[in-house]
Amino acid sequence: MERLCASADVPEGEVRQVDLGDGRVLAVYRVEGEVYATDDLCSHGDASLADGEIKDGKIVCPYHMGSFCIRTGEPTGAPCSIPIRTYRLVERDGEIMLVA
Repeated sequence: MERLCASADVPEGEVRQVDLGDGRVLAVYRVEGEVYATDDLCSHGDASLADGEIKDGKIVCPYHMGSFCIRTGEPTGAPCSIPIRTYRLVERDGEIMLVA
């Protein structure tokens, strides 16, 4: 497992960008007490999803207002049509960890 950030860094209803330093940049979310992660880059355009807004379990891209399901990465609003990758996380001892 790889540490992403402290649990306190991702409050309820918020999204944070985490750069893993190996070319991967993730968006980490807390929705209804659970933590989730997706690729940070929108599949429709060159936008950071960490700059977007969480609405009803979806992340709304700040550029074209398309959206994705945070849990599954599936597109939920046009113009987004290509899913984004999701990652499995565990929260333990005040840390959010990426499961390999």
